[in-house]
Amino acid sequence: MLETVTARPHDLARDQPPTRLMNHNSYTTGPIANSRPKPLPASRVRLVWLLIGGLWFAIYFASLFSPPLLDDADATHAQAAQSMIQSGDWVTLHVNGVRYLEKPPLPYWIAALSLRLFANQSADAGTFATFAIHLPLALTVLALAILGFVWSRRAFGERAALYTAVFLLTSTGAFLFTRIFIPDALLSLLLALSLYCMLRALEPTTNAGAPRLDSETWVRRMPSIYAYLMWTALALAILAKGLVALVFFFGTAAIFLPLAGELRHWRRLRPFTGILLLLAIAAPWHILAGLRNTGSSDGHGFFWFYFVNEHLLRFLGRRIPRDYNKLPSALYWSLHLVWLFPWSLFAPTAILTAWRRRRDLLTRPITFPRRTILLLAIFSALVLVFFSLSTNQEYYTFPVYLPLLILLAAALSRAERTLNPGPWTLDPTLDRLILAAYIAFTILGLATALALAYGLWTSRHLPFNPDIGSLLAHRGIGDYTLSMSHFFDLTGPSFAALRLPALIAALAFALGPVIAWSLYHRRHLNAALMTVAMTSTAFLVAAHVAFTRFAPILSSQNFAARILTLEQQHAISPDTQVLLFGDQSYGSSIPFYLDHHVFLVDGRSTSMLFGSTFPEVVTAAPPIFLTTQQLLTEWGRGPRKILFVPAERRDEVEHLLGPDQTILSETSGKLLLTDRPLPPSSQLDSSKLEAQQNPASHE
Repeated sequence: MLETVTARPHDLARDQPPTRLMNHNSYTTGPIANSRPKPLPASRVRLVWLLIGGLWFAIYFASLFSPPLLDDADATHAQAAQSMIQSGDWVTLHVNGVRYLEKPPLPYWIAALSLRLFANQSADAGTFATFAIHLPLALTVLALAILGFVWSRRAFGERAALYTAVFLLTSTGAFLFTRIFIPDALLSLLLALSLYCMLRALEPTTNAGAPRLDSETWVRRMPSIYAYLMWTALALAILAKGLVALVFFFGTAAIFLPLAGELRHWRRLRPFTGILLLLAIAAPWHILAGLRNTGSSDGHGFFWFYFVNEHLLRFLGRRIPRDYNKLPSALYWSLHLVWLFPWSLFAPTAILTAWRRRRDLLTRPITFPRRTILLLAIFSALVLVFFSLSTNQEYYTFPVYLPLLILLAAALSRAERTLNPGPWTLDPTLDRLILAAYIAFTILGLATALALAYGLWTSRHLPFNPDIGSLLAHRGIGDYTLSMSHFFDLTGPSFAALRLPALIAALAFALGPVIAWSLYHRRHLNAALMTVAMTSTAFLVAAHVAFTRFAPILSSQNFAARILTLEQQHAISPDTQVLLFGDQSYGSSIPFYLDHHVFLVDGRSTSMLFGSTFPEVVTAAPPIFLTTQQLLTEWGRGPRKILFVPAERRDEVEHLLGPDQTILSETSGKLLLTDRPLPPSSQLDSSKLEAQQNPASHE
C-alpha cells in the first residue's frame, strides 16, 4: 500500500522521504529531499543547549574536585604534565625524574597548561591540582557531545542531534573512562572531527549565483578550509595517541571513498598541501624527541622504543615489558553493551533499520546522511576489529562510542517518526523492538533496585567505615592489569560504606524505567527517552559518589597529605627521603601531590624500565632506584626515611624490616613507615588525624 506522509518540517531529517511503501517486514524509500531541516525556534534552541549543559554539569562538573588522582596511570600521566612545568622541558616527558617515552605529548601539554592556570591559584594546591587534571577530560566530553550534536543535526535533523548529545553524555563508558587521565577521549574527539571535516570537504561548492539563507555560504564556497581542518585534527590525533590515528583514518578513508563514489573527488581533500601541514604539526616533536633521547644503556633510543616497541610490538602482544592483558573475545565484544548502556538496549532497532536500508545506502547520488552512515559504520568496524586482534584495555575502543551513538540516534529518531500519532504510519516491528528496550530497561532497573535495597537492608546495622579498602577482598584478578579489575574486589561488608550512592541508584532505577515505559506506552516519545537519560544521570551521579568512596584504595593522596602535615609541623626535616616500595604505579599519586621526586625500591619495572637505562639515572647520586639490600643498608642511617608500602608488598616489607619500623599511617592495607620514631611533640590527636585523612568519616 502506497501512503502519503504529511511531514512536519521540524521533525524531518534531510533524507526523509515524501512517500513510503511499507509492510510489516520492509520498506523502501522514495527520493531524498535536498532541503535542510527547518531551524528550531530560538526558544527551543536555548532549551536544547540548556539541557545539554545541565547534563554535563550534573555528571562531569561535580566530579572535577574529587576523587583525588588515582594511583597507576592517572597520577603517572599527571606527573608527566607536572614535570613539564618543573623542568621546562616540553619535549621529553618525565615521571619521577625518569624519562617517560611511551606516549605522545599533546594530552600532557594541555594538562600542564591547566596546572599552570589553576593549581597555583590557591593555598589548597592539592585540590586545585586535582581540578586542573580533571578539567580537560570533562571539557573533552562536552566537546564530543557538541560535535555529535552538530554532525547529527546536519545529517539527520534536530531530534537525532539532541539524542546524540544526550546519549554521549549519559552513556556508561564515556563516564567511566574519563575518571582517569588517559588520552582516549581526546583521540576520539580529534578523529571524529577529522572524519566530519572530510565529509564537509567532499561536498561540492555552492554555485556563486545561487542564493543561500544560512551563514555558512562562505564556508561552503571554500571547502579547502574543512580539508585543512581535517589534516590539522589528524595531526593533533597523532600527537594525542600515536600512529594508530593514521591507521584508523586512512583505513576508513581507503574503504569509504570508493564505496561512496568519492574517489574521483580526492583533490578536494588537498592531499599534497594537507600532508605538508600534517607533517609541520606532528613531525617536529617526533624529531626532537628522537634527537634528545639517544644513548640508553640497552642501545635503543626513542625511535625504536616509540615506533617499534610501543606501536608494532604492542599490537603483536610482544611489547617490553609485557604488562598488558587482553580481554577474552566474547567479553571484549559483549562489554560494549555495558559501555553504551542504557542506549545499547535500543541496538536491535538500529540494526533492523540499517538492514532495511542496506540497498538504499549506496544509491546515487549519495547524500550527506547516507555518507555519514557509511563512514561511521566503516570506522567503527575497523576500530573494533583492530583492537580485537591487538592487546587491549577496556577503554581502547572509546573512539567508536560517538560514531555508534550517532548511528543509534539516527535510527531511533527515524523509527520514532513512524510511531507518532496522526499522519504517520505505524511500523509494528519497530514499535515492538523499541517497546522491548523499555521493558528490558524496566526489568534491569527493578532488579538492580531490589538488589541495592537488599544490600541497604542487610547492612543497616553495620557501622560506616570510610576506609572501604580494608573491607575488600583483594583477589588480584587479572593481576590488576585490566582497568576494571578492582570491581571484583567488592564484598558484602564494604556495602555499608556505599549507602548513599546505593540509595540514589536504587530510587533512580525503581522509578525511572517504569515512568519511561509508561510515557512510551502513551506515545510521549521524547519524554520517555529523556526519562531514560535522567535515570542514567542519577545513576552516574551515584556512581561518582561510590567512586569517591573507593579513593582510599585507589589513591594514596592521603599519605602525601600526612607527609605534608608532618613537614608543616616541623616533625620531619626538609631532607627527609620519601621512598616507594615496588613499582611506582602502586603509589604514583604520592610524588604528584608532594610535587617532588621520590626514591623507588625494587621499582625498576613497567613504565620505569626503559627510562631507567639512560645515563642520568644509571649514574645518579643518590640513586633513584634502590635494591632491597640498599634499603636495608640505609634504613635507620642518614636522613630520615619514609617508606610507602602497597598492600601487595606488605608482608614482604614487614619480614624485610622486622621491628625497625614505625607506622605513620595505614589505609586500605597500605602502610606509611618511617625508620625512627617521631618526636613526641609531633604526635597528632588521633581524631584530628583521621579527619584530615578521611573527611568522609564525619558524614
